[in-house]
Amino acid sequence: MKIFSWNVNGLRACTKKGFLSWLDECQGHIVGLQEVRARLEQLPPAVGTPENWHAHFSAAERAGYSGVAIYGKIQPNRVETSLGEERFDCEGRVQIARFGRLVVANVYFPNGSGRDRDNSRVPYKLDFYRALFDRLQKLRRGGMRVVVIGDFNTAHREIDLARPKANKDTSGFLAEEREELDRWLRAGWVDTFRQSNEDGENYTWWSQRFGTRARNVGWRIDYALASPSAMRFFKRAWIDSHVMGSDHCPIGVEFKQAIIKR
Repeated sequence: MKIFSWNVNGLRACTKKGFLSWLDECQGHIVGLQEVRARLEQLPPAVGTPENWHAHFSAAERAGYSGVAIYGKIQPNRVETSLGEERFDCEGRVQIARFGRLVVANVYFPNGSGRDRDNSRVPYKLDFYRALFDRLQKLRRGGMRVVVIGDFNTAHREIDLARPKANKDTSGFLAEEREELDRWLRAGWVDTFRQSNEDGENYTWWSQRFGTRARNVGWRIDYALASPSAMRFFKRAWIDSHVMGSDHCPIGVEFKQAIIKR
């Protein structure tokens, strides 16, 4: 059971850069996309309803902004898109898909930067984290095996970005944002990539300026967090940094097929 997550930074643009070829070749069973920035009717049929995939989209109210999509080789039993608060739901950031006992939450977490490049959206970002946390904890208590994939918009540790000292006051590496991720891990969530890889220079996002990707001056802000019950089926996790088409690259996590069985 291979699960992929990719912030495509605009699915229409990513499609022109090879998205469908990647989707055909990735051998994934579930693929979550973030920052889709398009409604279903704006996408070519091959992207919106690709052959051999069950596709579900959730768009923001604001045109060309945010949005998530999930593709499954198997049809989910249910896909929910609401956290129960309009200020979150209007931005099209969440899909909670059930596949038997497995729940995959595909999430585009907010960035804390405001329009003036300040940190004015950090309170909103942290509130979003906490609302999602509470929602997923209920699913855990209900016996579901939960995996949260997506662009978390936070680098957790100094090892997770190339220039930690220069970014200590930047949203994405603020102490309060990192503490929120610490809180998730203290509650039992597992950062699947760090389960088996403690090496530096493993990044998932690079600024599009100044050739930073070529020099690998990046951030690891895309994650797959797994609940303890899901980790019983864990096999491996990885970063596909060679895949182009966005300022992010895909990440993957593999579980034993039995994770979906009751």
